[in-house]
Amino acid sequence: MTLSLDAEALYAELRRGVQALLRPESQLVGIWSGGTWLAERLQADLQRAGPAGRITSMLHRDDYRARGLSAAATTVLPFAVDGAHIVLIDDVLYTGRTIRAVLNELYDFGRPAAVTLAVLVDRGGRELPIEAAFAAARVVLPATQTLALARDDDGGLRFALKSGVGPA
Repeated sequence: MTLSLDAEALYAELRRGVQALLRPESQLVGIWSGGTWLAERLQADLQRAGPAGRITSMLHRDDYRARGLSAAATTVLPFAVDGAHIVLIDDVLYTGRTIRAVLNELYDFGRPAAVTLAVLVDRGGRELPIEAAFAAARVVLPATQTLALARDDDGGLRFALKSGVGPA
């Protein structure tokens, strides 16, 4: 069986879903890297003032040494976190470990009033009790496959499906 997902069509669905979740005071924050691409594009497409935030899970991952740290993967939150209504954006939700780590990182910067999660794809397989408020698609994949969002030079989105790796 071959999985075929149209990332651009799912982005349009994500845009509609996120728009419904937003309050005037909401702040978009993308999880590095695919979630950041999505949050930046949503910020522009939804004509929201200022830049979207970017957050990394690297310093709070339990598998930090195995994954390494990219110099580009730094947290940038261009707003006060205390009392903020944050909409976290990610490309693929799987075990929930990245979301747990990102929440730890977020709370290093302050205490938000609310955090809502929206994802492009929810692939199931949760290890933690974490659920997206909105998912543009839900798919089931074997644990040995990884679904990753890729961005073309022109900003277009597509998915890459890789085999032979375990949970992230």
